[in-house]
Amino acid sequence: MSVGMIDSGRIEAMVAQLKAAAARASPAGENPLQTDKTANQVNFQSVLKSSLDQVNTAQLQSQQLAERFAMGDSNVSLSDAMISMQKSSIAFQQTVQVRNKLVSAYQEIMNMGV
Repeated sequence: MSVGMIDSGRIEAMVAQLKAAAARASPAGENPLQTDKTANQVNFQSVLKSSLDQVNTAQLQSQQLAERFAMGDSNVSLSDAMISMQKSSIAFQQTVQVRNKLVSAYQEIMNMGV
């Protein structure tokens, strides 16, 4: 169903993809941001590395699609290449914002009096 120019089916598909990516990133289907009292704590390093790897993969895929389109590959449309580039751009912007929050939190902790 389209509302204006927004296709809600595509939005639902994107949400399903995001949920699938979150499920792949977590061990045994657990939420990587939550831990129970009996389980080991979440390894922040592995969660961060997994997220960075996903952003890197998205950027590499968008670059490959753009190159294939530029070379005249008939299997790649302009809209596919542009959507892929926008997805990787948004993922990168999100990563930068997370980094900025981490740096800000670190600076705040370092300025605390002991």
